[in-house]
Amino acid sequence: MKLQDIERQAHELNAQDRATLVLSLIETFGVPDAGVPDHEVDQRDTALDSGSVEPILHEEFVRRVQEERGR
Repeated sequence: MKLQDIERQAHELNAQDRATLVLSLIETFGVPDAGVPDHEVDQRDTALDSGSVEPILHEEFVRRVQEERGR
């Protein structure tokens, strides 16, 4: 069966069945590896909760990373 045939048949499904199909397909990808170990995430979360570090906005984070990389 060709991908185009599968797509056509999927479009003919009702909304609930399409949603179920989408979720089923997404689950086949598994969880992406963020490259950051859980213990480091926990440490950073604890540091934020304790106030020992100051949070920054995402835009500021991106700006700093780009600045460090010379962009």
